[in-house]
Amino acid sequence: MKRWGWLPRFVVWFLSLTLLLVLVMGAAVSWGSAELGWGDVWRTAGTKLTGSEPVDPATEAIIWQIRFPRVILAAVVGMALAGAGVVFQGLLRNPLADPYILGVSSGAALGAAIAIFTGAGAAWLGGWTVPVWAFLLAAVALFLVLGLAGRGLNRSTLILSGVVIQAFFGAMLTFLIGISSAEELQRIQFWIMGSVAAREWHHIYVVLPFMIPGLTLIWLMARQLNLFSLGERSAAHLGVPVRRIRMVLLLSATLMTAAAVAVSGTIGFVGLIIPHIMRRIVGPDHRVLIPAAVLAGGLFLVGADTVARTVMEPRELPIGVVTALVGAPFFAWQLKRRHEYQ
Repeated sequence: MKRWGWLPRFVVWFLSLTLLLVLVMGAAVSWGSAELGWGDVWRTAGTKLTGSEPVDPATEAIIWQIRFPRVILAAVVGMALAGAGVVFQGLLRNPLADPYILGVSSGAALGAAIAIFTGAGAAWLGGWTVPVWAFLLAAVALFLVLGLAGRGLNRSTLILSGVVIQAFFGAMLTFLIGISSAEELQRIQFWIMGSVAAREWHHIYVVLPFMIPGLTLIWLMARQLNLFSLGERSAAHLGVPVRRIRMVLLLSATLMTAAAVAVSGTIGFVGLIIPHIMRRIVGPDHRVLIPAAVLAGGLFLVGADTVARTVMEPRELPIGVVTALVGAPFFAWQLKRRHEYQ
């Protein structure tokens, strides 16, 4: 009985947060410049799923072609970032760690800036130029960090390697910004601040092949992640192949982050604050914490995007501004608490 004692909490949290996420997504789709009711949202979803004729083609176009892709992408990106955040915090045993600690965001930002500045590959990639470049440079950043950290993948060395790569890529990004034209500079800055505006269904398909296997793999390794909290030496004594498991978890979390950043820009603090809050609510057992944090990450980013596009209507804020306004005070509060505790 004790072996499966986590299962009731898992079922309760999974079902509750899934229901809440569906309701919030429905509300987010219905909110906007065009007045739409909940009935319109679910009726349109029903007609698309069953293949029946839409009641109103204009309403269907707004809901299905504009709002649904944006809301679903916000949820998917939030899930990926929060899931990666749980892994980094658990693996590095640092509650202030987030997906950007290994320099992935700096790599993705530099990739996007190169695509915007040079236009390289635009003839073959078209609208995919920026996401592809962002993903490639994010992956390069990951492998540079892993190579710099060496075979041992020591926790402190990993963090320091991430700081070095972030600084290097950040300097290259600053150089590109410095020699960009006014139009290029505006595009680069908007991408760096993060946004899911004007995204379409195919952007969702970029993230899903990395997010679904990544989250599944991470959850299947939740027990080993629990043992990491005892320390790597203790985990090894309990039969965990520390280096191999750590490498698999790092790769999964970083590739999920890279895919999310490639389509949404650099949205900060989701992977920092959501795992931390959910750990306090549902406890440290990663078998419950991972699905709870993933669903809460989707909830948070759907809410942040809804605020970003409605609070100054008809103008729209980058979603990264909203998450930073929430995340920065939270980060400062956590730092203060740690200092007081020490």
